[in-house]
Amino acid sequence: MAVYDQMKLHITSEKFILEPVIASNKKPEVLVIDRVTQEITVQDFISEIPATAITKLTYGVVGIIRLVAGPYLIVVTQREKVGTISKSVIWKVTKTEVFSYKRSLTHLSERQVAINKNYLALLDVMLNTESFYYSPTYDLTHTMQRLFNTSPDFQTLALHERADQRFVWNTHVLRELSQQPELSKFCIPMVLGYVTVTPTVVNGKSIDYILISRRSIYRAGTRFNVRGLDLQGQVANFVETEQIVQYGDSVCSFVQTRGSIPIFWSQKANLKRLPNPVVLETDHLTAFQKHFDHQIFIYGDQVIVNLINQEGPEQVLEKKLSQVVTSAQNKNIRYEPFDFHKECKKMRWDRLSILMDRLEPDRKKFGYFLQRGEAVLMTQSGVFRTNCIDCLDRTNVVQSLIAKEVLIDQFVKLGIIDPAYKLKDETRFDSVFKNVWADNADIISKEYAGTGALKTDFTRTGKRTIYGALQDGYNSAVRYIKNNFQDGGRQDAMDLFLGNYLVEENEGLTLKSPLDSSRDWKYYAVPVILIVAFSMFMVSVLLPDEHLSEQMMYVLFWGIASVISLLILFVFGTIFVDQPRLTGNK
Repeated sequence: MAVYDQMKLHITSEKFILEPVIASNKKPEVLVIDRVTQEITVQDFISEIPATAITKLTYGVVGIIRLVAGPYLIVVTQREKVGTISKSVIWKVTKTEVFSYKRSLTHLSERQVAINKNYLALLDVMLNTESFYYSPTYDLTHTMQRLFNTSPDFQTLALHERADQRFVWNTHVLRELSQQPELSKFCIPMVLGYVTVTPTVVNGKSIDYILISRRSIYRAGTRFNVRGLDLQGQVANFVETEQIVQYGDSVCSFVQTRGSIPIFWSQKANLKRLPNPVVLETDHLTAFQKHFDHQIFIYGDQVIVNLINQEGPEQVLEKKLSQVVTSAQNKNIRYEPFDFHKECKKMRWDRLSILMDRLEPDRKKFGYFLQRGEAVLMTQSGVFRTNCIDCLDRTNVVQSLIAKEVLIDQFVKLGIIDPAYKLKDETRFDSVFKNVWADNADIISKEYAGTGALKTDFTRTGKRTIYGALQDGYNSAVRYIKNNFQDGGRQDAMDLFLGNYLVEENEGLTLKSPLDSSRDWKYYAVPVILIVAFSMFMVSVLLPDEHLSEQMMYVLFWGIASVISLLILFVFGTIFVDQPRLTGNK
């Protein structure tokens, strides 16, 4: 069932009226939201729009969210065409607008107005991610293979009903609409991640090269705030990536997954560049088995490709994961550890071929999905589940290499190239492939770590470069700042949008708001002391003094004060880090 993706939003003092724009002369049904009673209904037609109404063209309803001031309607006001998959247009959201049911904030106290403003700012953070995608006629949440395996009854369901809920990021804000079946045509499920459709040519034959990365809403969060798995077996930063080739009436699909190391562990930001990961003392096996029972049910056999360091701080994670995999004794799981940094040190990235050779038998066994017309010729029977510590930089490099090998097999099967053909000679397609995967790396990394990915020079060019290493240094510095001083707010934005925290309308009145949480005095005092002490130290060093002994005394005093202040900052590092405040009340 298709949904309305182009509507006129008429805003009156009492109602929001969403009027679908359709090609036929038939009067469309309209969605009416009463701003006073908050009732939502569908009417066959609207007889007359008041002359005083403000009218805006919109491209879909994101949903409705309740804040301190009351409900807010969120709509798409600008979008960008990504391309076409299975004759359905895919859109990227580029701008949204938020409209309050309330005409004013006079019913709020001054404190409530401030709290509501803060919640709106968090909502803007999430809506401005610019990685939301949707289609009014194609189910972006499912892989090609899952869609083929569905029943005829499934195909008749509304898009939001049939969607894979793991990847519908506006599930919570759609709830007030999706609970009423008659509103289904106004409910557009949106994925967060990366989608690209690139028409290109290989060996003189036109194809569409498509990459879709779907981020899971479960255990969603930012880099140091969300790690490992939870009791339900959900892992942080889980992403399903599907590579699709459209050629004539044939379509090929290959799926890979990534997700945080599936044990209980944490790595809390504390002002250090890389805090040491901590493995929790608890039962890991039960949640590990839940995670993989679910993965095996959906994807089939699993190869865990673990790219973390097997020495140093990351070693504890590798050891524990290895123990848990052994304890699980699951014949559908194979564990493949590969110390990426050790094997590829000194820019010897050609040594990744060692890993590719190890994975080759599994790659051949898993196969890929191939459909020609209405007939399915092949299906994929398992996935590579790749992780490094962040499931970003190293992970993306390895996933792109696996995808390239599968792509060669698919091109041969489709008759695009013969087995002896060297795909690397296709410079145009080679550039498309590398840049698509590098862009995918950057987007997934920005959503989790706050910056573009590291090591993308290898993905884009096929080799490691000095410039790429310098760019990695810059991104690492920006990550440090964002992960320590901004990620609490980004985590709150996700939890608010996903409904992990539900706002109470009496916050700031009879109920204390979590946004009112105050900082420890050290948060303000120590940085000020450090700035003053270091400034005085520099003044003492740079400005000459007639009495050398007196100058040395000042230099020593302010130098020691600077060092002590800096030590206090790192000893109490977690106090100075931007922590999430919306801890969940759902």
